[in-house]
Amino acid sequence: MLRGKLNEYFSMLKTEDKLVLKFLKARYPLFHKSNFFYRDFQYGIRKYLELKGIDISYGQSDDLAKELAVYFEKQDIFIPVDNQGWTINYPEFVTTVPGDPL
Repeated sequence: MLRGKLNEYFSMLKTEDKLVLKFLKARYPLFHKSNFFYRDFQYGIRKYLELKGIDISYGQSDDLAKELAVYFEKQDIFIPVDNQGWTINYPEFVTTVPGDPL
């Protein structure tokens, strides 16, 4: 259970979930049906908060990543693969099929 400021940050991340996902997509290869790893998620959350002027520790980012991952799993955005990652279920991130380059 998150306490104090971490709970506030978690609420903010939940409210801005679409922005968080777009931010992560800009930093990492995040596509519909692609794999996404826990550490990338954790560091992405930390960087997202840093852009908002919020500095958190490694441990705090770990706590937030765990809670936000559960939230995204309940939203069916993250489909667990194992304890280190997910498959992304977010149709807005579908890539177009490239045409024949010749």
